Amino acid sequence: MISPAFASILASGRAQFNGRAAEARRRFPSLDMAAFGAFLHDGVDPLVVAVAAAAPERAGGVTLAAYDMALELVGHGLAGPAAKNPLLNSVWRELAPSFAPLLATAPVEVLGMLSNAAIHMASVAGARPAQWQRELAALAAQIATVAQLRAVGQVLAWRAGVAHFRLGALAAADTLPPALALAAFGEPAAHWPQVHAQLLANPWRGNAEGREFGSFSGLGGAFGTPPQVRATNDGFVVRSAERHYLLVADACGAVLHSATAQEFEQAPNGQPSSVRVDGASLHIGARSIVLDVPPGDIAIAANAHTVAITSPWTHAIRLLPLA
Repeated sequence: MISPAFASILASGRAQFNGRAAEARRRFPSLDMAAFGAFLHDGVDPLVVAVAAAAPERAGGVTLAAYDMALELVGHGLAGPAAKNPLLNSVWRELAPSFAPLLATAPVEVLGMLSNAAIHMASVAGARPAQWQRELAALAAQIATVAQLRAVGQVLAWRAGVAHFRLGALAAADTLPPALALAAFGEPAAHWPQVHAQLLANPWRGNAEGREFGSFSGLGGAFGTPPQVRATNDGFVVRSAERHYLLVADACGAVLHSATAQEFEQAPNGQPSSVRVDGASLHIGARSIVLDVPPGDIAIAANAHTVAITSPWTHAIRLLPLA
């Protein structure tokens, strides 16, 4: 059963809603109306209820916008019970109602933004969409505009593992009120200019241990053969089994993009003089780190912030902060 508020709006505009559904069936011949009905119940009804409570005079307009968008999403197989990834369903059902005041004023922008973000988060291997959704919901009461929602969503996506968002997220955070920017970084008592400067200077701020990325593709990992790595300013170009990638990694996560053989060949093959391998130990300046791979044939590559360690005995890349 849907809520009385949603049922009343649907009943009052029955002909209009039926017409929109009929038009959608012409555009999406495979549109599953049972799935659409389930999404109306599970995904649209909660946000209609929330808007009806926050701004009852806007509930009709929001319902119309949500209904049209729901037809598109279910028509493309992105929402509803048969959706390949349930994140978008969860975002509509659990996250969108948290933004009822914003939905009341800009339903298309807010639902479009949240839906696009959910689709992108679900597509990034290694990202933590549940963290993104949970932290964005926790900040909903502090977000007053669509622009703030966009900026906070980007910051939280970076913090949830979308490493290539780092510079864009920092620029977006600069557009926020300092208190909201600090809240997005979970440091409400800090000083924003100082936090921003530290985050910009050190991609590994808050993570001194680094991270390990990749494993054998035959077991669901990223690489078919032990990878070779060369450093670039933005990350590392990786070659494995004649395939090439750009690996972007920082304190929040690691993301693999496609690259070319030419990019690998053109990447510098040197390393800072402050970094060297001695047996199974890595030396970074005065620091010594015992590596968990057999000595011999260990290869390293480093850019300004990170050293990447590879070995013919593993499909993983060990990434350590230089600072």
